[in-house]
Amino acid sequence: MKEIEILVEVHTPIDECKKELEKYEYIDQKEVIDIYYYDPLREDLKPNEKNEINQCMRLRKKADKTYITYKVDKFDDNNIWLYSDEYETEVKDFNKTKEIIDLLGLKELLTIYNKKSIYKTDKFEIALEEVNDLGTFLEVEYCTDEDVDVISIKKEIQEFINHLNIETSEELHMGKPEMMLNKING
Repeated sequence: MKEIEILVEVHTPIDECKKELEKYEYIDQKEVIDIYYYDPLREDLKPNEKNEINQCMRLRKKADKTYITYKVDKFDDNNIWLYSDEYETEVKDFNKTKEIIDLLGLKELLTIYNKKSIYKTDKFEIALEEVNDLGTFLEVEYCTDEDVDVISIKKEIQEFINHLNIETSEELHMGKPEMMLNKING
């Protein structure tokens, strides 16, 4: 599945953001734990010298559900992130899956704790995220299995964000794992 999204840092107080997002369908608020892994034997499955992650393996615990995900990032000609091909499935047991990943030889890169408030429009999923040790973010995403014009979809997402009464940064062009690695590694 193509996961086309824009992630921005939020500068508006969280309560004001939630009030602004009330006009959309509220889905849920969940505590999320994301554990990212790297493979010491594969260069493509570990961060590069700039803390960029082009492929990643993630184990996610979201309330009472567990997911395993593999993402492959796609970039434009200027090496700016466009979207990710995401392969995700629900698994039954978080601890057993973590044990399997460890036995496969993958190493834990980092863990991100996050509180996500999820909203939906007819086209986008909106996540207002309070991320431990990083701050508050807004992620607007469009997921599809179809061949779509990614640049066009990203423009639509940016227009959507621009029309919200929420003060944000420009698109970050990186995910929370890269931001956390940058913070950890200075």
